[in-house]
Amino acid sequence: MENNLKNGRIDTVSKVIDASPQTLYQAFMDPNSLVKWLPPEGMRGEISLFEPVIGGRFQLTLIYEDEYAVQGKTTANSDTLEGTFIELIPGKKIVEAGVFESDDPAFAGNMVMTWYFEEAVPSTKVTIVAENVPKGIKKEDHLDGLNSTLENLERFAKTS
Repeated sequence: MENNLKNGRIDTVSKVIDASPQTLYQAFMDPNSLVKWLPPEGMRGEISLFEPVIGGRFQLTLIYEDEYAVQGKTTANSDTLEGTFIELIPGKKIVEAGVFESDDPAFAGNMVMTWYFEEAVPSTKVTIVAENVPKGIKKEDHLDGLNSTLENLERFAKTS
């Protein structure tokens, strides 16, 4: 199964955020915090399952606020991702594998998302590496969404 997890397109973004690696890692581990900063601009999130342990599962639904802006992968205005936590190293790294619920084969496949938290005193460089990105997700849109998520995380860290 490992071979199937790391094939296909890779999208990567990074941002230096004025917060400690531990603070940013914890923002990811709390589902109430996660839904506040993870959804990219123009979306809101709902978490129906969240087990932040190695082998634990999660289910996240991202809902487009403007139903006419884009076609969702799961419904006309939503994307639901089900996945598993693969690796959790507090303050350093989060690896998760997820699959979009979709009838469209262009969104099939097990995408692996790795979040790296690198201390850059007094800040942290956060890097997201998305592997095996489904072909139906346009690269430019995905990079915009990932960058928006990092901007949200930075705002969240300032107010927490």
